Amino acid sequence: MTDVSVTTHVFDAAVDLFEVRDDRTEGHTHPAYANMVGPFGGITAATLLRAVERHPDVLGMPLSLTVNFAGPITDGPFDITARPVRTNRTTQHWSLELSQGGEVATTATAVFGLRRPTWSSTEPQAPAVPAPDSLEPTPLPDFIAWARNYEMRYATGVVPEEGSAEVADSTSTLWVRDVPSRPLDFASLTAMCDIFYPRAFLRLGRVLPAGTVSMTTYFHADPETVAAQSDSPVLATARAHRFEQGFFDQSARLWGRDGVLLATSHQIVYFKA
Repeated sequence: MTDVSVTTHVFDAAVDLFEVRDDRTEGHTHPAYANMVGPFGGITAATLLRAVERHPDVLGMPLSLTVNFAGPITDGPFDITARPVRTNRTTQHWSLELSQGGEVATTATAVFGLRRPTWSSTEPQAPAVPAPDSLEPTPLPDFIAWARNYEMRYATGVVPEEGSAEVADSTSTLWVRDVPSRPLDFASLTAMCDIFYPRAFLRLGRVLPAGTVSMTTYFHADPETVAAQSDSPVLATARAHRFEQGFFDQSARLWGRDGVLLATSHQIVYFKA
């Protein structure tokens, strides 16, 4: 692992890994990003992305990442295998596994690539919401440890209080950034794609058992655009489309300065109601 000093941001400590050798590396869960069962899914996804970024054979920048949460991750060390399965002229395809005690807990695939100047257009527009400084921070319940690492200022869809009624719209829109503030990079952007509490909570007005099964993130910005965000808040919005037989989907968009679309994310979530 790198030399993690007292000045290292907690996020960087959480995604820190040993040097990748022979497609393998090791890491350790971090208590600051604990969830109700195992670590926060966003930090797991970010750690897997970091394993590819640190691989000596990596080509280009992240284009997509799919993470399948196959089983629980327990507190402690873990192993990651990150293997480039095919490298083309402009794209590189990766297969990843996170395991503990010889048992696979998470699988993933990633695509990295080289971007080039082309015609560009963004069809959706960033939601029209108040400036972040005009909204009060609204934290998630304190027992959710990982949420303490984020400043969340909700414009719509705040986490429902106990005894809330059902609603017809599952949309939440909020400004979010790391606490303490930290310049945005692809790893932290990956984690932010999973900062939304389960959409079923909002629809039903109550907390219930739920967990992400699979999450795919698409990156729409190059490293210069991501770095230009610095530590400014990111505008994040998510909604579901259908709740059916124990599963629901969730689609998210994350916007940066000047309304630039940084990433979109899609996941399928297990729930019990």
